Amino acid sequence: AGQLLPQEEDAPPGPLNLTHGARVKLKRRFIWLGYLMAVAGAVVVWLETSGISGTSSAVLQFPFGAAAALAIWMIGRVLMRGHAEAAPDPETGEAPRSFRDRLLSLLGQLLMLDAAIGVGLAVLGFVSAFETVVFPAAGTLFLLAFLVLLQRLVFDLYALLAGREAEGQDGLIPVTLSFLLALGAVPVLALIWGARRADLTELWTRFQEGFDIGGTVISPGNFLTFVIVFVIGYTAVRLMQAALKTSVLPRTRMDVGGQNAVSAGVGYLGIFLSAVVAITMAGIDLSGLAIVAGALSVGIGFGLQNIVSNFVSGIILLIERPISEGDWIEVGGQMGYVRDISVRSTRIETFDRTDVIVPNAGLVSGTVTNYTRGNTVGRLIIPVGVAYGTDTRRVTEVLQEIAEAHPMVLLNPKPSVVFQGFGADSLDFEIRAILRDVNWMLSVKTEMNHQIAERFVAEGFEIPFAQRDIWLRNPEALSPGSPIVGADAEADDAPEETPEEDAP
Repeated sequence: AGQLLPQEEDAPPGPLNLTHGARVKLKRRFIWLGYLMAVAGAVVVWLETSGISGTSSAVLQFPFGAAAALAIWMIGRVLMRGHAEAAPDPETGEAPRSFRDRLLSLLGQLLMLDAAIGVGLAVLGFVSAFETVVFPAAGTLFLLAFLVLLQRLVFDLYALLAGREAEGQDGLIPVTLSFLLALGAVPVLALIWGARRADLTELWTRFQEGFDIGGTVISPGNFLTFVIVFVIGYTAVRLMQAALKTSVLPRTRMDVGGQNAVSAGVGYLGIFLSAVVAITMAGIDLSGLAIVAGALSVGIGFGLQNIVSNFVSGIILLIERPISEGDWIEVGGQMGYVRDISVRSTRIETFDRTDVIVPNAGLVSGTVTNYTRGNTVGRLIIPVGVAYGTDTRRVTEVLQEIAEAHPMVLLNPKPSVVFQGFGADSLDFEIRAILRDVNWMLSVKTEMNHQIAERFVAEGFEIPFAQRDIWLRNPEALSPGSPIVGADAEADDAPEETPEEDAP
């Protein structure tokens, strides 16, 4: 009770998430119930050794059972109503209740119902049934409290060893250990509620014999051996991967993509070998499962074609490495950086910071543009238009100066200015420059456009914009008071021919 229910007023709600007042009440009633159970146990031993008859024994035990039923009722009432309120939801205005709070409320209702049923049986004269209902419920309460403390210890140890306090309760490992603790408490709970040791021993013997699948007997011992060996092998593989990533591969001349490919390959191979070694050491004979496995493989092959295709494509990507982590690619209309390559899919982070998951089969069988494959050098093209009548030689000189002056532009090969031709509204030029890092393409293009605008203003160059002359048929239809017919206001690219009656 002291560990489960902290009494300090400023203490956190604890694992049961109760208010300070509820914790104080619950601790007193837990201690009261504990003393009742201890005294009742001593009375039972005394009655068994003194040879008192069953009726007299039931009458002597009734006061302790009634007091225990009252304590159970009061504990259930606190568990139902003593939850610490969470912060209200700003949208709904209601305080959400966690799964643990709802579970404790249900437990409180069951305890109150158990106490009421027990008292009702006692009033009707079924004293033995009353004791069978009340005392096991009290023992169950203490068992559950002990399990909560063990789970809390597991969470704290995991957070201490892993160094991740936020994941102490939500991590896979602590949740799995908590489940195993609850599973291990089932036999104890059965003993509390009247199960015989012989029954549990018989169930355990049958469980140890295992079960037969396709002529192969799999027992709990084999399964436990397999799990232990596989976990040890899996841990060793992960440690080896970490050592390769942090110590060995960075000292080689391999790029980041190659290092990730080697690390992933070692991981897949190590997990496969760990599974094979675990099966061998567990003594599981898979020869009897060959036919079953063959039939399953055919069914899986037909039902999971896309998954298998993506898996094989992922292995091809890791071996061939047409793309690597950190590459700037474009696939299926999506453009961004490759952040992760797994066996089924590849994660691309776009420029608006969203993740796009692309199946590996699309990367292998489709068309992919890799802007940074092997190096980050890339070409930048900036189109520029000037008005007709501008000195084209001088425009070329100005654009060449702007391109060569930018620090991100390589001077070997030298940037060039191309006079593309005579457009509909302008003389069209292009700056073509090689950047040392194509990832800065947009920034370089923006800066060059600023410089082009400033230099053109200083040089007196005009940047034209599209202009159109509109000729109206029958312009007299637009005079005030004249009806406008839709066909009379058509626009035409060429002027109307002069009427014959107006010709000289």
